[in-house]
Amino acid sequence: MAVVIPFSPASDASIDRLVELTNADMARVNTEILSRTGSEVTMIPEVANHLISSGGKRLRPLLTLAMASLTGYAGDHHIKLAAAVEFMHTATLLHDDVVDESEMRRGRPAARKVWGNEASVLVGDFLLGQAFKMMVEVGSLRALEILSSAAAVIAEGEVMQLGAAKNTATTEDEYLAVIRAKTAELFAAACEVGPALTQRPKAEAAACRSFGMNLGIAFQLVDDALDYGGKSAKLGKNIGDDFREGKITLPVVLSFRRGSESERAFWTRALEQGETGDNDLDTAVGLMIKHRALEDTIKRAQHYGAIARDALALFPASEMKQALEEAVEFCTARTH
Repeated sequence: MAVVIPFSPASDASIDRLVELTNADMARVNTEILSRTGSEVTMIPEVANHLISSGGKRLRPLLTLAMASLTGYAGDHHIKLAAAVEFMHTATLLHDDVVDESEMRRGRPAARKVWGNEASVLVGDFLLGQAFKMMVEVGSLRALEILSSAAAVIAEGEVMQLGAAKNTATTEDEYLAVIRAKTAELFAAACEVGPALTQRPKAEAAACRSFGMNLGIAFQLVDDALDYGGKSAKLGKNIGDDFREGKITLPVVLSFRRGSESERAFWTRALEQGETGDNDLDTAVGLMIKHRALEDTIKRAQHYGAIARDALALFPASEMKQALEEAVEFCTARTH
């Protein structure tokens, strides 16, 4: 059973304008990415390219390029930083799939299913090493500080998520702390490194970081809702993966808090004890609908999206600013 969530009316929102404006730079980023996955160890490019070539949105490097443009950067260093951001993201996906024991990623078997857990972890480490190598080549201590700090925070977020795994007592604040670290921090860093290259005023750098952080939170909350109310073919993963893996996400937190004693017992059995039957996913979705958990998760996402848009108010009107505003709309209205 899958339920289509009532998203905002702007269902035609897209990142087409952002893609168009960064197209030339993104082509250079893609060339950089391909050149950096080369290795005499055959398995490394095989595993890396399995995920890199699988059609992700490349939203994080797009944001790095867009923010560099928005703040007036005119050099070449943003290309390597955007590639570094994508490598960091890809590395976290490889590691995540091992921790979560995921079967699918972007519509294809997860790398761990093809090459094994050990190879996935080690190739993720290789990509992180390449990311830091590019940061050093850029020569900006501030950019290095931003991205290296992000790497540490993301790792903390992963450990925080392990601590919250299968714990139905997790509060909304605790869950938001996890996704700030695990997901939104890289969005924030991706948006902050462009202004670091231009040495713009601190207020502009802070606005760029705020945009990325709040967009990242919104993006993850929509992901949480889509896992119970999206369509498998579009998502590139199986509907209900979060439920089967015992993940505590915001729709679960809200449903558990708002539920009756018997409903809470269901969540405890299914998620904490891992005892699930054939119809339990349907039951979970039904409880989420009953308690408006999916709808309210999307409303939370739209709230953070509005904060992200407000962060751009500091910048004068431009085509790039409009493209970034449309990207927020896309992230909060998307169905995949």
